[in-house]
Parts: sequence; C-alpha cells; structure tokens
Amino acid sequence: MEISKADFYWSGEREPHLNRRKEILKKYPEVRTLIGPDIKLAVYTVLLVFIQLISAAYVQKLLELPYGIVYFIIAVYFFGATFTHSLFLAIHEITHNLAFKGQTANNWLALFANLPIVFPYAMGFKVYHTMHHRHQGVDGLDVDVPTYSEAKIFRGMIGKSTWAFIQILFYAFRPVFVHPKKLNKWQVINLIFQVSLISVFVYFAGWYALLYLVLADFIAGSLHPMSGHFIAEHYVFKEGQETYSYYGPLNMLAFNVGYHNEHHDFPSIPGSRLPRLKKMAPDFYNNLHVHKSWIMVLVRFILNPNISLYSRIKRN
Repeated sequence: MEISKADFYWSGEREPHLNRRKEILKKYPEVRTLIGPDIKLAVYTVLLVFIQLISAAYVQKLLELPYGIVYFIIAVYFFGATFTHSLFLAIHEITHNLAFKGQTANNWLALFANLPIVFPYAMGFKVYHTMHHRHQGVDGLDVDVPTYSEAKIFRGMIGKSTWAFIQILFYAFRPVFVHPKKLNKWQVINLIFQVSLISVFVYFAGWYALLYLVLADFIAGSLHPMSGHFIAEHYVFKEGQETYSYYGPLNMLAFNVGYHNEHHDFPSIPGSRLPRLKKMAPDFYNNLHVHKSWIMVLVRFILNPNISLYSRIKRN
C-alpha cells in the first residue's frame, strides 16, 4: 500500500469485505439465517417520522415562552438533529431493502422516511450508496471519499473543523460533481412526493416548523455526536485497516450502523441482527481496531495532525 501525507492511501488490492464474507460463510454457514428483512425497521421508521413531524408542528409553542429561542436551539440540537440522523440511518437500512422483501415497498417506506428531512434525497442516496458498496474506495465511483479539492482546502485544525461543521453539504453535493447521473424514475417520484407533502405540512404547521426541520438536517450532519459515524466508518485511524466498527450505546439510535465492518461484510443482514453476526464469527471481528466513541472520533479527526481528509483508502 502506497502511503503519502499529500495524497490518499492507494491500494492495489480489492476491498476486504468480499473475501471476508466468503470466509465467514465457509466457516460459519449458519450466518445465512440472519439474512433477510426485519419488519421492526418499518415500525421504528414510522414512529420516527411522526415524532419529528409532531415535534416540528408544536415547536412554535417553545418560541412563545420566555427565552424561547434558547429552548428552540436546545430542541433542535438534542432532539431534532438526533432524530433526523436516526432517519438518515433508517433510510440507509431501507436502501438495502431490509424492511420488506420487495424493493418497491422499501422504496415507498424510504420516501415516507424522507418527509421530515425536507430535501428529497432518499432515492439519490440509494443510487450512490449502492455504488459505495459495489466500488468501495474506487476513484470516481465511490463518492463517499472526499475530493482532492476538499483535502487541499480543509487542512489543519481550523480547516478540518470547518469541514466537519459543514460536512453534510459535501455529502449532499459531492456526488453530482464527482459522478453525475441522470435522474431515474424513483428520484422523480421522490421529488414530487416530497414537495407535495412537505408543502401540505408547512401549510398547516407553519414556517417555524420548516425552520426546525431544516436546522435539524444541518446540525445532524455537522458537529453532532451522531455525525461522528461519517468519519468513523472509513477514515484510516490504523494503517492497514479500511473499515471500522463502533459498538457503543449510540447504536441504539443508529440502527446499529456502528457495526460497520459487519455491515459491509453482509449488507443484506439488517442492523438489528449485526450483533448476532459478530457473536457468530468472533474470530473475524475481535482482532480489528474499533472506535470507542463517535464524539472522540470527531475530536481526534480535528486535533490529530496525522489524520486528514486524505486519510481514506482509494483504488483505481
């Protein structure tokens, strides 16, 4: 593996998950019993959507209180952004068709989950996230990897802090610059569905409700504990390892996305069963470097001069 502080980590090898999946299935064929959808994902997703929309609809009541703006900011950061990030990760699970057997049913659930996020991104995310799994780290195909421009501009503690603060914008717009694709049918449906229903919601709930949801979107992908997983998953914190897991309590709000090595090894196993996968095949996971805290991932990313936006593995 070629290493340079002025460049990404370049690897001539395939991503590690395909071979590990084959080895696990050969040694532990019972892992196959974990594969398949989990209807509880749909139940939790629907609950999250209603919690977010109802909270947004009543947020104006907070602003009417003395020091209402303070309560509003606290509500956005600790509740709105947290539940929004949970919905990001619900959509991530649904993208892998893990709520229902049929793809169409999963797509409609993803559209419903998208509602409190305001911006119609679920079907676009599905396109690019599928590419991330199929072409992990491949230059020009895996748009999860920062661009050279990002890595050159956002350097040092101030630069990395700025990037981490606005990282949601890069995740939103990087794909259309790195690998633009034509809109497909479901993306058009996503757009029409979202604009129509969010317009109805704003008509009845008011503009403060919309402000609450939009701010929650931004903070959910900014300097928020949940957003630590964006950096934790594939940034190189130990040379030679490409993907990292986190087994801490925030997984309860994140559909176990912290079990990220496990997820990439078996993307068809729902998050609810990934802890069982780890227990079934401990010799494949217990020797890997793991993160203890998503908050500390953010802190280390910003403060450690040896970790930068170049700290990703790329391959041709």
